[in-house]
Amino acid sequence: MSDWDYEGPFLRRTTVLGSDVDALNHTNNTVYVRWCEECAWEHSASLGMDIDAYHQLDRAMAVVEGRYQYLKASYRDDEIDTATWITHWDKRLTMTRQFQIRRVADAVTLLRAEVRFACIEISTGKPRRLPREFLAAYEPAILGS
Repeated sequence: MSDWDYEGPFLRRTTVLGSDVDALNHTNNTVYVRWCEECAWEHSASLGMDIDAYHQLDRAMAVVEGRYQYLKASYRDDEIDTATWITHWDKRLTMTRQFQIRRVADAVTLLRAEVRFACIEISTGKPRRLPREFLAAYEPAILGS
């Protein structure tokens, strides 16, 4: 089934582990946040912007705001797809990613999220303009570009 919120997602598949399940016997909410983070890192790495590239440039995209809408639960051994898209890019300082997490077996959406990032200088933690290397790597992946 391909009913993603947007076309052409970057996908990361995982399986709910026992350690992901909380006292309510479903996947803990923090695990969904971790899956979004891991998906974003894998997407960035696929574009040539892995952690080594970030350190070499002394720049990183840091989370400044996140909004997570938990829709349905997942359970141990469920296969999960996490999708991400870059939906906004101001070409100066910020970008926004959308996420959608679905259970593979029935394609039910479990979570939708929107996370806004700002470019920082790693050595100081201060906001900095996006380097041209970021622009070259990320721009082709921006939704609608």
